[in-house]
Amino acid sequence: MGEHLAAGPRSRPVGASLGGAVADSAPDGVSGVDGADRPHLLGMLPADLLAWMQQNGVPGGITEARKVLGHLVSTGEPHLSSMRLPVSKALSAAVHSRLDHQRLEILERFVDPADKSVRYLFRHPDGATSEAVRIPLHKAGRYSVCLSSQVGCAMRCAFCATGRLGLQRNLAAWEMVAAFMTVRDEVRAENGGRVTGAVFMGQGEPLHNYGAVIRAAQILSDPCGGRISADAITISTVGLVPRIRQYTAEGHKFRLIVSLSSAIAERREGLLPIAGKWSLEELAEALREHQAAAGGRMTVAWVLMSGVNTGPEEAEALARLLGDVPLRVNLIDVNDARPDGFRRAPDAERKAFMDALQVLRAPVVRRYSVGQDQRSACGMLASTWAPPTAEEPA
Repeated sequence: MGEHLAAGPRSRPVGASLGGAVADSAPDGVSGVDGADRPHLLGMLPADLLAWMQQNGVPGGITEARKVLGHLVSTGEPHLSSMRLPVSKALSAAVHSRLDHQRLEILERFVDPADKSVRYLFRHPDGATSEAVRIPLHKAGRYSVCLSSQVGCAMRCAFCATGRLGLQRNLAAWEMVAAFMTVRDEVRAENGGRVTGAVFMGQGEPLHNYGAVIRAAQILSDPCGGRISADAITISTVGLVPRIRQYTAEGHKFRLIVSLSSAIAERREGLLPIAGKWSLEELAEALREHQAAAGGRMTVAWVLMSGVNTGPEEAEALARLLGDVPLRVNLIDVNDARPDGFRRAPDAERKAFMDALQVLRAPVVRRYSVGQDQRSACGMLASTWAPPTAEEPA
C-alpha cells in the first residue's frame, strides 16, 4: 500500500439527465447528503451565511459573516472561540449549534514514492467514498489539489477506471470544500506549504454536477474561503454541450478544459460514449463560443493511447474541426492498470503525433500524471482501498 503519512492535526472527522437539468447535490449547494436538516457551513459564501443569519434571527451583518467564514474555512480553525477579535456570543453559539461543520474521515493516504503525490481516500457521512490527490508543483512548498465531484461517474469512458464504477451520487459543495481543506491543512502543518491551485479532475464529470461544482469553485476562490485565484482553478469536462454553454453564458472565470481524445466522431464515441449525445460539430461550436467570450486559448486534453488515437488522421480531423479556434493541446499518456487495457504510446509514436499536430499552429504540451505507482494518476481513481484484516488493527 506504500508509505503512509501520519494523521495531521485536523484529519479527524468532526462531529440524471445529461441534456437537460443537471441533478445537483442540493438546490442551494449547502445542504448535507445524509438527510440532516442543518445547513452545512462549508458550503456557504458570506452572502449565504448572512441570509441564514437573517432568516434565523441571529445578530450580525456581512462583516460578521465574513469573519466567521474567514476563521473557520480560510484559517481552518475548529472553533470561533480562538478568534483574536471575536464575534458576539450569540452568533458564535448559533453557528456552532445550528450549522453543520462536519469534515470527512480519512480512510487512508497513499504516498507515491516517485513524485511524493498523495492520494487521499475519504469516507463520507453516508458511507460513500471518494478521493482527492495532493500534487506537488515545481516551486518547492507549493501544491495543487485534484478534487472529485461525484462518487463514481456516469460517463463510462473506455480508458477511465472511475467510469467503470458507475455513478453512485453527486458530491455536495461542502464535501468538495472539506476535501480541499483537509489537504490544505495537512500541507500547512507538515512544512508550512501552500495550496495555490485546484483542479476538478478527480472522480466524476464536473459539469454533470454543475451547480455544486460551481458553488465549490466559488468558495475556493473566495477571500473568506480557499483564497485561490479563480484562474488557478480548473474545471474539466468530457464535453457536455448544454453545460458548456451555460458556463459560458454565466461568465465564470475558472479555467475550462475539454477532454477530446479524438476528433473522429465514431472513434470518439467508442472512447467516450457520451459523445454520441451531441455531434462533434455541436461541441466545436460551444467551444468557439466559450473561447470568444473568455479570450485566450481554449485547452483541449488528449489522452494518448497507442494505436488508437495517435495517427496523422486525428491531427487532420482536429484541424478541420477546431483549426479556426486558438487552442492549446494537452497530451496525457493513458493510465490503464488492466492487463488487457489501453497501452501508452512509445516515444516515437508520441513524437510523430506531436509533429502532426503542428498543422494547428498551436502549443502542444505533454502533461505528466503524478501518482502512477499508487493509482492516483488521471484515469486511475477508483476508491481502491485494502481495509484492515483481523491481524491488522484499524
